[in-house]
Amino acid sequence: MAEPLRIGVIGLSHDHIWDHLGDLTASENVVLVGASETDEQLRGKLEREYGSRTWTDWREMLEAVDLDAVFVYGSNREGAEASVVATDRGLHVMIEKPMAANFSGAQAMLASASRADTALMVNWPFAWWPQMQQALVAVADGLIGRVWQVKYRAAHAGPAELGCSDQFCDWLFDEAENGGGAMMDYCCYGTTLARVIIGRPEQVIGMSGNFCKTALTVEDNAIIVMKTGNSMATAEASWTQIGKLTSYTTSIYGTTGTLLVEPREGGRLLLSTENDPAGSPLPVVPQEPHMRSATEHFVHHIRTGDELLPLCRPDICCDSQEILEAGKQSMKSGHQVSLPLLSKGV
Repeated sequence: MAEPLRIGVIGLSHDHIWDHLGDLTASENVVLVGASETDEQLRGKLEREYGSRTWTDWREMLEAVDLDAVFVYGSNREGAEASVVATDRGLHVMIEKPMAANFSGAQAMLASASRADTALMVNWPFAWWPQMQQALVAVADGLIGRVWQVKYRAAHAGPAELGCSDQFCDWLFDEAENGGGAMMDYCCYGTTLARVIIGRPEQVIGMSGNFCKTALTVEDNAIIVMKTGNSMATAEASWTQIGKLTSYTTSIYGTTGTLLVEPREGGRLLLSTENDPAGSPLPVVPQEPHMRSATEHFVHHIRTGDELLPLCRPDICCDSQEILEAGKQSMKSGHQVSLPLLSKGV
């Protein structure tokens, strides 16, 4: 059996890291070497729960210990910077969605990983739903013909209401650190899904507002509309939705059928056709171990060279970041924005 990969964690303020640490410490394929975080409370939590060594400065950690890879879980702005430094040092990187705070940050990450010939994977929580994986395979296989529309809505009552940590909320509500508000945090799912299914759009329109949380300096609701020559997509985001109805549901419309992907573990994959307009569930195939979690998929990719899931590919996620940037530009100008962007970054 191959030696486990030595993993360091850069940042603990992105709450999603706590979903991965259990997988990381339980896996025979990786070992947690240490973590860096400026916040004393988060460092203490990691030390108590996982007995890990910690640093306040991630650069010091990279100098102090021998690592094969890093998980990057700080703010979107900090994460892009740390990823470039890590890949330049020859380390493999897994970073949490949406990849960066802006398009220029994502471009720098992609270029650095290419120069160093290292793995760069962007994690998306919905990538590990078996029904989502199967839906994307079905679409690629032509089950519903040519896709002409994709719709994804990510919504909850707000980060604080959801129970996100104070440290997470601090940068989610900071435009410089997050890259925006609800648009960056939650439209990113729909823009990436659209990029995978219909390709890179030609036109983008973004709209947003502070409809309920007027004390925030960033938007609490947003929508991005994308159009190619013969298809369109919408990415919806809300930090003010009451209840879970419609949240995290995916609709994919084709010329011969419609797919509905229900969210979370246990969600169904439903197919509607002319002969079955009400729709029926499709059987969801059991996943291979390396398709069940971000940690195992990351390791499998490094060791085998097998392609990452499309949702996690850095080139696709960089294109998604360009769509988000166009959405922000449209939101601020009130006009449709064409891709590719003439101005890189913000």
